[in-house]
Amino acid sequence: MSLHNLHDTLKTITLKNGESRQLFSLPALEAAGVGPISKLPVSIRIVLEAVLRNVDGKKITDEHVKQLANWEPLANRVEEIPFVVARVVLQDFTGVPLLADLAAMRNVAAQMGKNPKAIEPLVPVDLVVDHSVQVDFYGTADSLRKNMELEFKRNNERYQFMKWGMQAFDTFGVVPPGFGIVHQVNLEYLFNGVQNKNGVLYPDTLVGTDSHTTMINAVGVVGWGVGGIEAEAGMLGQPVYFLTPDVVGVELKGKLREGVTATDLVLTITQMLRKEKVVGKFVEFIGEGTSSLSLTDRATIANMAPEYGATMGFFPVDEVTVDYMRGTGRKEEDIDAFESYFKAQNLFGIPKGGEIHYSKSLALNLDTIVPSLAGPKRPQDRIELPSMQKDFDHLFSAPLPDNGFNKNQGDLHKRYTTKRTLPHNVETPHKSDYQGTIIRGEADMIANRPTADAAAPVAHATEQYLDLGHGDVLIAAITSCTNTSNPSVLIGAGLLAKKAVEKGLQVNPRVKTSFGPGSRVVPEYLTAAGLQSSLDKLGFNVAAFGCTTCIGNAGDLAAEFNESIIENDIIAAAVLSGNRNFEARIHPNIRANFLASPPLVVAFAIAGRVNIDMTREPLGTGSDGQPVYLKDIWPTSEEINALIKYAQDPAVYREKYSDFTKDNDLWNDIQSAHGDVYTWPTSTYIAKPPFFENFAMTPSPVKEIKNAKALLVLGDSVTTDHISPAGSFRATTPAGTYLTEHGVQLADFNTYGSRRGNHDIMIRGTFANVRVKNLMLPLRDDGSRIEGGFTLLDGKQTTVYDAAMEYIKRGTATVVFAGEEYGTGSSRDWAAKGTQLLGVKAVIARSFERIHRSNLVGMGVLPLQFKGTDSIESLKIKGDETFDVIGVNDHMTPQSDITLKVTRPDGSTFDVVLLSRIDTAIEVDYFRHGGILPFVLREILAKA
Repeated sequence: MSLHNLHDTLKTITLKNGESRQLFSLPALEAAGVGPISKLPVSIRIVLEAVLRNVDGKKITDEHVKQLANWEPLANRVEEIPFVVARVVLQDFTGVPLLADLAAMRNVAAQMGKNPKAIEPLVPVDLVVDHSVQVDFYGTADSLRKNMELEFKRNNERYQFMKWGMQAFDTFGVVPPGFGIVHQVNLEYLFNGVQNKNGVLYPDTLVGTDSHTTMINAVGVVGWGVGGIEAEAGMLGQPVYFLTPDVVGVELKGKLREGVTATDLVLTITQMLRKEKVVGKFVEFIGEGTSSLSLTDRATIANMAPEYGATMGFFPVDEVTVDYMRGTGRKEEDIDAFESYFKAQNLFGIPKGGEIHYSKSLALNLDTIVPSLAGPKRPQDRIELPSMQKDFDHLFSAPLPDNGFNKNQGDLHKRYTTKRTLPHNVETPHKSDYQGTIIRGEADMIANRPTADAAAPVAHATEQYLDLGHGDVLIAAITSCTNTSNPSVLIGAGLLAKKAVEKGLQVNPRVKTSFGPGSRVVPEYLTAAGLQSSLDKLGFNVAAFGCTTCIGNAGDLAAEFNESIIENDIIAAAVLSGNRNFEARIHPNIRANFLASPPLVVAFAIAGRVNIDMTREPLGTGSDGQPVYLKDIWPTSEEINALIKYAQDPAVYREKYSDFTKDNDLWNDIQSAHGDVYTWPTSTYIAKPPFFENFAMTPSPVKEIKNAKALLVLGDSVTTDHISPAGSFRATTPAGTYLTEHGVQLADFNTYGSRRGNHDIMIRGTFANVRVKNLMLPLRDDGSRIEGGFTLLDGKQTTVYDAAMEYIKRGTATVVFAGEEYGTGSSRDWAAKGTQLLGVKAVIARSFERIHRSNLVGMGVLPLQFKGTDSIESLKIKGDETFDVIGVNDHMTPQSDITLKVTRPDGSTFDVVLLSRIDTAIEVDYFRHGGILPFVLREILAKA
């Protein structure tokens, strides 16, 4: 760190323990007349400190400092900020391909006679392995161990690779499988307050390779999700560049009412801010209502910033933050430095309304929040609890564009009988179209759960007749960092379960239940509070410490359920305490997915259906023969608050995070390679990335796109799940065919997400989601659109992969068309990497999600945006045209106009002016170099 003293801002402070530290003082910068810093949003001030501290006269200059110090709420956003982050956080789905890229870059360095160690992260990098476990076993005391054993069996090659990375890179650490979800681990453990380098204190800042990195905003940390490619560049010395943002201030007023949870609040905020169109903006929460929220309630809200579209959902630091650090076992010297630093910077405390200048100010009264769910396909589509039955019944027959299912209303109450023949006392592998999975040993899952006071499972029957209907809940999961980081809603779920068990209620036999806490601390405090046993009795045993149902790792349903759903076109449901419920994400055959608080997840598991008004209808019948209503078992705030103390034991946090090898035989037994350069042993999980083939120190000239064909024409709200699915896949898909040809059995396919380290699989999985709707394809006889990873080549239907490979063989460039909000959802770098490897040169859409747009540029794919009212529909683009993209060259400037020439099959032509969404000057450089990775590699090797 260069210790310059620009504007005389390098100051000394004294901590409570008497020690001295230095900092780059924002009050001193304002006193020097540089700008009205005390009126800036708090998040902007923290970014400003990083810019000031890292001035080097090259990438970061005094002019950058002055520009940001004079941030204007309503200015035209044309200036880019070079933001140097303190650290990087990875989850394993994105972390493994990032590590593969680093390893491949070392291969290039070695081949060019350079020191491979020149490729080394310059800031600390932590990879938390949390996305690989699946809920194959559930509802039994040994579910956790069995799921982990299966996880390690499936992912042995990936974990060997991670262990190589730990020893090959000095600043690369791994939190092994079975410890928690990356964002909860980040909040509870990796975050330690302020950073200290050579006696200089500065705020903790970061980027992470997952959209929900924003959860860390709850403790005043500026950070957000980026793609693995952008994070990789940040690790290797590149600032994270972004346009100076608008900042929306949200003043929270009042307090939450009795019976209302943080989940209800965040679903309301998500709906509200989606309507306000905060995409790409910072959101900052202020006001007395914000001050009243617990730190973990704030974390729930910050976590879902991607769902409401913001870059961040930021909370300033206050006494609640300090208390959280103390309650989660941070060292007193770290707490002292944290509190002293923020007070010295005049950044301590939640601002009141009107104290700070914002681009836009909004207000929300917490008294107005009511119990809610969100679904069935998007997290912003909130449904108040009393309306669930009415809304589901409406959506059942509503058109697809209206978020409905386009079914015949007369079929709503039909039931479909499913017969199962059950073995006696045997856990049997059940295979489906998707992959072989092992599910619980039948009795608990199907019909004969132990009663509340039964000591052992009842006998297995040889046959069971189960009826399935529309709206039936088949998956109920307490899952996701959004809520498993929040003791109030988990204790609430435990109390509801306890009361339900006491009344003799059971979970409906159709429901697959699971509990995937975000850290090992959670069952400790639930057990101490006397609640875990009740959750266990209802089937919510701990199944995994990781990201399960919310990411698509719910495991499969029984084969008979899958068959009945497909045969009868049943609109089955899942209820989960997650943040994502996009089509085909939770399970390929479950089409209605609802986000809810953990207590409501348990309640819906008991009811067994989502088309119910829980405010008026009973959940079930108690052991006394009387109906039991939700209000009879809903916990009070007083009951929850009385048990919160069990979640604030510093000794438990210290013990659970003290040693990642203790009692961790599965991880300790993993054998790995050694050395600075990876040798790429044969594997269907890990393969040398192709992005550096034919690498040269000088990039090729940028050329216009000529005679391109459309690979896909897509509608609105196409997510990264659609582009790069994470879940399981059939043997008949291109990816399945590839694995079969390489001797991999169906039961060992695992998921797309777990195989992101192998480009041969991922390219075949790009645009392969079973719910992708390519508008180039003809309609079926019933008027519905053919779904799945298909397109037209020379007028004939084929897979997207096969068409793309044929176009590459012919030397024909391809483009993708889309509507609004292209690329929403998880920040998957493979959604951009796969697009590039398919030969797509440009994506033309009405609008882009922030991270995916950046990722496309980072992979050398041109994002272009329709202007004004232009769209696929208005221009009558069918996908059978030929396209020229004119104005693409080495002299492009940010956000320039680009001409699209369209030639129809009859030879007629017309031109459309598009906006280039290469937004900044550094992105122009990335694009010219063919992407961010070759740009950074050339820069590093030029200095090596």
